[in-house]
Order: sequence, then C-alpha cells, then structure tokens
Amino acid sequence: MNLSSLDRPGGALPRTALTALAPAVWGTTYVVTTELLPQGHPLFAGLLRALPAGLVALALTRTLPRGAWWGKAAVLGVLNIGLFFPLLFTAAERLPGGVAATLAAAQPVVVAFLAVVVLSERLSWWRLAWGVVGVAGVGLVVLGPDATFDAVGILAGLGGAAVMALGVTLTKRWGRPAGAGPTAFAGWQLTAGGLFLVPVTALVEGAPPAVDPAAVLGYLWLGLVGGLAAYVLWFRGVTTLPVTSVAVLGLFSPLVAALLGTVLLGQTLGATQLVGFALALAAIVAGQLTPAASKLDKERITS
Repeated sequence: MNLSSLDRPGGALPRTALTALAPAVWGTTYVVTTELLPQGHPLFAGLLRALPAGLVALALTRTLPRGAWWGKAAVLGVLNIGLFFPLLFTAAERLPGGVAATLAAAQPVVVAFLAVVVLSERLSWWRLAWGVVGVAGVGLVVLGPDATFDAVGILAGLGGAAVMALGVTLTKRWGRPAGAGPTAFAGWQLTAGGLFLVPVTALVEGAPPAVDPAAVLGYLWLGLVGGLAAYVLWFRGVTTLPVTSVAVLGLFSPLVAALLGTVLLGQTLGATQLVGFALALAAIVAGQLTPAASKLDKERITS
C-alpha cells in the first residue's frame, strides 16, 4: 500500500477526515426526516434544504460564476442537489431507513465505472471490490428480516445514487474555477438546485405543508449543517482527492444513521450488524489506499 500521501503533513489525511464529516452529517437525514419533518413533502424538504443555504453562501462570498461556469454550475446543482434531494427524501419516506441506506451505499460502485467513462481513468478493481464490500457491510448493518420494498422507493434510492455519482464525477472533471472558494462553489450548486426545485415543487406538491417548531428545527439542521456546511467540505474533498476514494466515504452516512437509530430510537445492533460495521469501515479505509501494484493507475491528487 502507498500511504505516503496520507501520512505527510498537509497531505490527503486531513482533507479526507474533513470530507468524511459531510456524509457523517448526512447520516442524520433519515432520523430528522422521519421524526421531525411533515411527511409526504420530499420536494419541499429538498427545496428548504438547498435554496436558503445557497443564498446564504452567495451573500457571504459575493462571488458569482463567470462564463461557461454559469452552465456548469447549473448542471452540477441539478445533479448534486436538485435531483438528488427529492430522490433522497422520497426513498427515506417510502422505504425503511435500512433499505434506503443500502441503495444509497451503491454510489461508490457507480462512481468506479463513471470514472472510466467521464475521467478516462482505468477501472480501479481495488476500489470497485471494496465498494461492493461496503454495500454488503451496510446491508448487514441496516437490513432486517422485516424490511419492506416499495417499487417507487427503490427506484428513487437507485436514482439518487446514480445522479449523485454522476454529479460527483463531473465535479471532479471540471474542478473548481480560480477565484471561487469552496463556500462559493457550494453556494452556486445549492442555489441552482434550489431554483430547479421551486417550480417542480409547486407543480407536484402544491401548497407547502404546515410547519411546526420541530419541523423548523429539522429544516434548519438540514439546511445550514447538512446543506451548507457539509457541502462546502464535500465539494472541497471532491476537487482535491481521488473521486473514487471520496465516494467510498459516503458509507459513513448509513453507519451514522444506524448508530442514531440505536441511540435515539431504541434500536439494537446484534452480532450480524457489528460484522457489517466492521466490513463497511474496512471498505472506507481500504478505499483511501492504493495497492503498490497499481501505482501507475493512481488518480492524481490536486492541491
């Protein structure tokens, strides 16, 4: 294994740790959605998670896209935010959290193949294999014998994994333009995704739901912490680390969701779940490493 880039000061390890905070925070989405938000309004939830946070980022940075980046920011915003959020919330509402989380965990496998097509990289069998192990581990953690399967929810979960995988891969391909910091970059995408959701939400869901104090807290958490703060860290990681390595960090999300279910909802973790945890954590760590025999295929890490 080549560990030099992880161990050197200022190298990939600090950036990886900060990037991992984003999916860890996203792991709270399942419990917040089911326990605090009004049900049946996934588009509205996605809209409130995206647009206010994006506008806050724009106000703080006062930086707008230039030239071709108007179009690129719009595409990335629709993929990473505008399409992904409603698919995520739809899966979370129509499926048990475990099923939705397992479908979302397939994202690293999709990214491994997209990196070949979009980034012209050689297929990383190492990270592909560990991506599959990660999905299996998550499945052991969160899938129970009483898991139910809803066709719309399954399609939403798979669609969410696919659109975010494409968005992450295109983000890596296009990078971040000079003069735009991570906060501005995240703000462009959150705003573009939120604006995309405005007419879609109005047409599909109509009037917004009644919002009680608990829902207000939920939306604030998802927007400011799970939206703005998390995406600043996430997009910084995507643009400075190998995209397949970053994608594997997404496994933290269902693991955190399972832990919250244990702590807050009284769920239990048995021996099978603990084995799944170990497999998923092993996949996360292995996904950050490059086999010595594959050094020539190693993705370039930009500073």
